Amino acid sequence: MSEHQFDPVAHARSMRGSGFWIDKSFDEFLQQTIAATPGKLALLADRADRADPKRLTYAELGDLVSRAAAALKQRGIGPRDVISVQLPNWWEFAVIALAAFRVGAVVNPLMPIFREHELSYMLDFAETKLLIVPKVFRGFDHEAMAHALQPKLPKLQHIIAVDGEGANSFDQALLSGSERLGPPPVGEIGALPADQMAVLMFTSGTTGSPKGVMHCLNSLMACSVALGGRFHLAANDTMLVCSPLGHMTGFAAGMLLGLKIGATVVFQDVWEPKRGVAIMANEGVTYSAGAATFLADMCEAVASGSPKPAQLRNFLCAGAPIPPALIDRVYRELDLKVCSLWGMTECLSGTLTEPERALEKSSKTDGRPLEGVGVKVVRTDGSPAAVGERGLLKVRGAQMCLGYYKREDIEPFDAEGWFDTGDIAFMDDEGYIRIDGRIKDIIIRGGENVPVFDIENLMFKHPAVLSTAIVGYPDPRLGERACAFVVLRPGQTLDLSDVQALMAEHKVAKQYWPERIEIVADLPKTPAGKVQKYQLREIAKAFAEPPRAANA
Repeated sequence: MSEHQFDPVAHARSMRGSGFWIDKSFDEFLQQTIAATPGKLALLADRADRADPKRLTYAELGDLVSRAAAALKQRGIGPRDVISVQLPNWWEFAVIALAAFRVGAVVNPLMPIFREHELSYMLDFAETKLLIVPKVFRGFDHEAMAHALQPKLPKLQHIIAVDGEGANSFDQALLSGSERLGPPPVGEIGALPADQMAVLMFTSGTTGSPKGVMHCLNSLMACSVALGGRFHLAANDTMLVCSPLGHMTGFAAGMLLGLKIGATVVFQDVWEPKRGVAIMANEGVTYSAGAATFLADMCEAVASGSPKPAQLRNFLCAGAPIPPALIDRVYRELDLKVCSLWGMTECLSGTLTEPERALEKSSKTDGRPLEGVGVKVVRTDGSPAAVGERGLLKVRGAQMCLGYYKREDIEPFDAEGWFDTGDIAFMDDEGYIRIDGRIKDIIIRGGENVPVFDIENLMFKHPAVLSTAIVGYPDPRLGERACAFVVLRPGQTLDLSDVQALMAEHKVAKQYWPERIEIVADLPKTPAGKVQKYQLREIAKAFAEPPRAANA
């Protein structure tokens, strides 16, 4: 191996030597909890279409996992086989994920909103052997779609539907048999080595076709240990998982984290604020995680008469900078500390503001590196950026992925293990970072870098603006100009003069003002809700003026 290439063996040796890779399975921690508190509530699964939630003790959860693992083995599912799971936040998701780990299979979480276009690519690329879907979710027949796709997917041998009928229903296919496949002896990792792919999760695809990110038990476990430590979480916590299990926030920072520490994990499959707040209050939820929109919804629900979730102490907030006014409101009205987090599918949880400094830091930063994580901000020439200087954000450490599935042509890491996040950030004098845009988001107008994030945030201050995204379009003289795509609030209007007045009011340099406004019904987004700016850039190309002739 060249000295200029990343050495995964050396990386693994370093992570083990530092104590961040512990070579333990989630099964081992599950068995410890079952032995200590078999009757403790493990899962409470709330479904919007049912009046009463499903409740499973740790002993009951362990038995279901043993049944499902035996059934998987009987169906020929074993090491390195891919099980794709397109379920909402239902208890069946936890059972199948833990059972898959036990037989050495790979879990591929998928968002329920995916349809034929996305699934045909992902299932084929992953070479999925078993697909688990809801029979129907939110009025859509997932089982029918899955069977329609199957003829085009030669590797797909089994389709199992939760709430389905007959032999291929979840209950019949995975839970009805008398066979049980128990966990490996304590101290043994089992069928799935801790440094081999255990989870395959596709990136959101903000820049084109999604890539399959590979994580192992060691990287997932490092995430659980780091978050649990920073939040001081323990077995007496109750955690609400309302973020989708099809994303790492719900899957790793919610479900796996909660089950690893022996907490009670509460699933909510459809986010409805009043119902969510009532669950938090009734079940004594102490911790949750999600985007800032969840927080705003919770405040509105309590303000309109819903019970205040009195036990809720900490909220992990990821996805975008959190408005300072919202942090203040949440603390004032809910007595809740909002802890800002930055992470990616590739690196799980990278930086986090600890609860002790949440009020001070969460509105201004995206946290400091978690234990086992290294972060740096560098200039384009690779030299370290000064405190407060914007640069390229790089990350490495215990929670990093193994790479991209079946993409040996992509080497994500440099020789020292650093991963280029594609984010622009700056760091304060205490090591807290602030995300300040994406490299591809930069608009260079006449040699000046337009601070896209700042301008977008200002645009939100206009009462007519519901959402907005700013991209550059080619200009023969200035290189690029800025176009703001805007979704309006109902009944509102907006034109360029309104935006110019807003910029002037906030004393923004004229070089940074948007020079074109396009009103749209909606912004193109990934299933995770991230704006696909590459699509907007393609649209904006049509706005470019042709170069003028030399004698014009």
